[in-house]
Order: sequence, then structure tokens, then C-alpha cells
Amino acid sequence: MKVIQFLKDWTLIIAILAGIGGYFAYVSIPWLRPTHAFASEAIAVVQPLLIFSMLFITFSKINPHELRLRRWHLWLLLLQCGLFTAIGLVLIALPHSDMHIVLEGAMICLICPTATAGAVITRKLGGNVNNITTYTILINLAAALMIPALVPLVHPNPEMSAMTSSMLILRKVFPLLLMPLVAALAIRRMLPGLNRRIGSLQGLTFYLWAVALALATAVTTRSIVHTDVDVATQLWLVAVSLICCAMQFWIGRKIGLRYNDMITAGQSFGQKNTVLAIWMGYTFFTPITAVAGGFYSIWHNLVNSYQLYEHKKSTAGNTAAKAGS
Repeated sequence: MKVIQFLKDWTLIIAILAGIGGYFAYVSIPWLRPTHAFASEAIAVVQPLLIFSMLFITFSKINPHELRLRRWHLWLLLLQCGLFTAIGLVLIALPHSDMHIVLEGAMICLICPTATAGAVITRKLGGNVNNITTYTILINLAAALMIPALVPLVHPNPEMSAMTSSMLILRKVFPLLLMPLVAALAIRRMLPGLNRRIGSLQGLTFYLWAVALALATAVTTRSIVHTDVDVATQLWLVAVSLICCAMQFWIGRKIGLRYNDMITAGQSFGQKNTVLAIWMGYTFFTPITAVAGGFYSIWHNLVNSYQLYEHKKSTAGNTAAKAGS
């Protein structure tokens, strides 16, 4: 049990090291070189399946009757989509900007939906699980529409029209972000027994996330190794991911405080499905853009670790004060 707890406590670091180490070990074995093309194709299929599975299992636990729309949901949606659109319009107006890749990194950090594990952290911090679940559904719906609408204009494909590119992206994003919800609600209604069994597998999402993060880290490492993008731009991607993370947690908590739901709003806006962000980076933008999503994963986990530490210390202090009185 101690080993399992250790793995859970250090999953982020273990997954990242496994991804980096696994990549270099794989490419250094000469007799595996003929499999490189197949491995790339396999990862392109496995990554979306892992994301779909995590969302599906998470949504299977949803009780639609417990979900409520809050005013802060609308404010965060407006900000998240608005910032994504604003940066996109800047890039459309300045297609040859030296900061193009960096700003694309900011875009994926901003539009990326709330993490599937967001409800777990929110519960531990004393927030409202139903409210963050509602926002997770809303931002998945918004992202499924915003990404196909704007990305082809920001990062045009020279081999196809903007409309064709948009439909291609929609075909990839729509099933990934919306079908898990549709499937979960359909099974809940038609096969309640199966739905309960799937809902009881919430712990499985933790392991799926670990595998997905390791694969995403390996892909990001490959992008860094093979890119011709200068080091300064890569460092800017690291910096912009940190800025986006800090800004979104801060804004979310500020808006949530106004509506007496600070913790939930902060996690909804700041804690991201970074595996999806990395996938979006190397699928729809320049592969090196995935670096922003990779480092966002580190930053938001550091924020969560600090919040959990402070919450635990505060709870222990309150308990001690009550015992003393």
C-alpha cells in the first residue's frame, strides 16, 4: 500500500520522467528504428482514445439533476473564449509575427477545458463538485466549437481551404470532447446498471491519465529534439504557460469570491486537461507548441500541491483550536 501511495503522490514526476526516458531509450535502440513510423501512427490513435476514455468515465458519474448553471460559469466562459479569440485575431492580423508560435502556445493554454481530475481536487479543497462538473461540460462544448472555428484561420493549412480545414478539425475535436458526454448520458438512461459499474471505475482515470501524460511527454520531447525553433522561443513557451496558469487561477478565484465559490471557480479556470492541450499543440499547430501544454501540466500541479498543503495545514490548525477550547 505504501508503494501505491508513493506512486500516486509522485505520479506527475514519474509520468514525465517515463515519457522522457522512454523516448530516448526507444530511439537509441537500432533494431527498433523500423517501428518508428508505426509508433507515431499508434500514438496518434491511442492519445485521443485515452482522452475519450477519461472523459467518458468521469461523465458517467454525473447526475444531470444535480447540475446547476451559476453566474460565474458565464463569466469564465466569456473570458476563456474571449481571450482565445482575441489572441487569434491578433495572429490573423499579424501572420508573420516573431511571437506567432508563442501566442499559439498561449491559445491552447487558454481554451483547454477543465481537467477531468478537477472535481477530485475541488472536493479535497472544500469546493462544490457539481459546479465544477457543470463548467467542465460547458467548456468542453465551447472548445469543440471555438477550436475548429478559429484555428484554421490562425494556423492555415496551405494544402486546403479554411473551411475544409475547419471541418477536418471539427471531425477530430467534436467526438473527442462531446461524444463522451453523449455516450455517458445515453448509457445512464438506457443501461443504469452498466452506468453504475462504469461510474465506480473513477480510480481508473488516474492510471489512464498517467499513461496519457507519459505518452504526451514523449511526443513533446520528440518535438523539442527535432525542432528547428530557437531556444529563446522555447523558453518563451515555458514562460507563457506559467503566465497563463497563474493568471487563470487568480482570475478564477477573484470571480468565484464574488459569488461565494472561490475554490470551485479557481479550479475550473486554472486546472486544465493538459494531455488534451499537448495533443492540440502537436495536432493543430506547430509540434513545438505542445511544450506550452507540457509545462502547464507542471505549473498547475504545483499550484494544486500548494493549495492542498495550505488547506491541510489550515484544517489541522482549526481542529487543534477546537480541541484546545
